[in-house]
Amino acid sequence: MSRISITRVSLAGVFAIAGLSLSAAAFAAAPVAGNYRIDPAHSVAYFEIGHAGGISRFMGRFNDMTGELVVDTPEKSKIKVDIKTDSVDVKHAGLEKHLKSPDFFNAVQFPTLSFVSTAVTLNPAGEGTVAGNLTLRGVTRPVTFKLKQIGAGNGPSGDTRVGYVATSTIKRSDFGMGYGIPKAATDELDLNINIEAIKQ
Repeated sequence: MSRISITRVSLAGVFAIAGLSLSAAAFAAAPVAGNYRIDPAHSVAYFEIGHAGGISRFMGRFNDMTGELVVDTPEKSKIKVDIKTDSVDVKHAGLEKHLKSPDFFNAVQFPTLSFVSTAVTLNPAGEGTVAGNLTLRGVTRPVTFKLKQIGAGNGPSGDTRVGYVATSTIKRSDFGMGYGIPKAATDELDLNINIEAIKQ
């Protein structure tokens, strides 16, 4: 389970700078400290990549994402995100089949793409970074995401929620996904994780 300090990540927008605990003083709507679970109905991970050697930008998403957050002081804040690679969605059945194959995500052998945080930093504006380990196709590498807190408050049912966006650029070849570089698709891939989480 990925655990990201909330100081740097979007989740982290809630924490005050200089290692202070998360507080309402940092934001108009600071999140309540505690354990949160990602709401899969209102969270999504998606990627964007250059197609045909960079002629255009192509986007896809993953429809199955789960995970947990700990909103606390920066030292205690964490995030864990698990994404089912078999849930890749590009609105084209043939291409989805290829993306699930060993040429790309190899969904049968490596069914989960995961991120676990190791450190988070965040400024009073709710912007920062979250560092951690990204595991894709069985390869684990350190990755740093830009993090932004989007908001915090009560959901339609009165539950307590927080929202973050984490973005980073990786090289798919670093994770053993070298198929078609660069003619079919670029090596660099933008990975974006939009999270809405519910306090438990």
